[in-house]
Amino acid sequence: MSRVGKKPIPVPQGVEISIKTDEVVVKGPKGVLRQPLLQGIDVSLEGAEVLVRRQSDAKPHRARHGLMRSLIANMVTGVTDGFSKELQIVGTGYRAELDGLDLVLQLGFSHPVRIVPPEGITFEVAGRNDRVIVSGSNKVLVGQQAANIRALRKPEPYLGKGVRYLGEYVRRKAGKAGKV
Repeated sequence: MSRVGKKPIPVPQGVEISIKTDEVVVKGPKGVLRQPLLQGIDVSLEGAEVLVRRQSDAKPHRARHGLMRSLIANMVTGVTDGFSKELQIVGTGYRAELDGLDLVLQLGFSHPVRIVPPEGITFEVAGRNDRVIVSGSNKVLVGQQAANIRALRKPEPYLGKGVRYLGEYVRRKAGKAGKV
């Protein structure tokens, strides 16, 4: 049996979980999240804990058991604490600024790049306009939005310029050898 799937999910105060036939809905102070139930997985609310069980020991059911438990646990964490990813912008003239809710990036292109946040995502600019914090209650959406921003100008190996995750190691290459 899955070690992850066996662990019960504690439900903190202020979080309301409703389990329907085809989806799980988690409501909390930071919003409402929905997750469709995976085939072959049963979810039940017992007291202040959510239990995830599989219907059989078939390989597809075993594969989805821990996944469903992790998805529900992330939803509970998201509506209580939220998730965030921090990006660092490196390069001369590269910077970020907020225009209302939109994020405007100067990344060495001939034009600024404007990013409109999807519903449930907020941007914050920190540091000396070289750090962007992407936050929200949906872990998948936060990670995808951060990846989309990074993909605009990935860090390059020669000078290290670009957008990277905070703490990300960029492997540097030696440039051309000079004349002897």
